[in-house]
Amino acid sequence: MGGAERVERNELRERAAERAAAHDRPHPPPRVRLDLPLVRRRGWLPEYDPEAFGRTSERIARFLGTGRFIVWMTVVIIIWVVWNTTVPGHLRFDNYPFIFLTLMLSLQASYAAPLILLAQNRQDDRDRVNLEQDRKQNERSIADTEYLTREIAALRMGLGEVATRDWIRSEFQELVKDLEQRRVFPEESEERDR
Repeated sequence: MGGAERVERNELRERAAERAAAHDRPHPPPRVRLDLPLVRRRGWLPEYDPEAFGRTSERIARFLGTGRFIVWMTVVIIIWVVWNTTVPGHLRFDNYPFIFLTLMLSLQASYAAPLILLAQNRQDDRDRVNLEQDRKQNERSIADTEYLTREIAALRMGLGEVATRDWIRSEFQELVKDLEQRRVFPEESEERDR
């Protein structure tokens, strides 16, 4: 029984070693379909949705460019300065040189500038796409116009060979004149015969 147990333990060790080796071996990546987005591996950095971040930055940049933001910012600064100059010393949190206020304004500016640039870049991308679509639409319109111009020219050339109303009217008028002249002359010839 000792030998059978040893063989069994060896087999178990070999299977465990095979599993460990298979686990350590890089697996071939699953077949990637071109119609599906690439699934990214979990990385060290937190993941975020770039579109959601971009939309949020555009909203912030839009707000930073309004009069409402300027009014609120002015109100906050006035309250800050009045509070730190008029209240008793032990309630003040930022004394006269207002270093903490300067730090807050610098921090706000350091975040506002990149957010505004990000919003502008997104707008540039949208404008670029719109211009490309407009260019393609203009090319299609020009091609359609050229096609219609050729068709109208072909119709005019075809109508040049077709009898028009004015031409038929003029032909009828000439025939009527010819018939009148023929009728007139035979009457004259009959009168001469008498």
